[in-house]
Amino acid sequence: MITVRCKECGKEISTNAGKTISCGCPNMATLNGDRLTAVDLNKVVMVRSNEEERSQGLTSQDLQWQEKRRKRKVRKLDFEIR
Repeated sequence: MITVRCKECGKEISTNAGKTISCGCPNMATLNGDRLTAVDLNKVVMVRSNEEERSQGLTSQDLQWQEKRRKRKVRKLDFEIR
């Protein structure tokens, strides 16, 4: 869910995906799903966004798996040609 505040009229608007909501002042801050538009974006403040925190780096299990995979040998297949 995204929440923004219009500095011109002071109204906070928030939305989920698929719904269009506008503040109604001359700045016309509009939320459409995850898209924000306005006449002057300097007059709009992002209060909350829907960005997820991503983990930094790999876990020890992931590193062990990668090391094992890296050490694998490539098997060559021999076929008889008749």
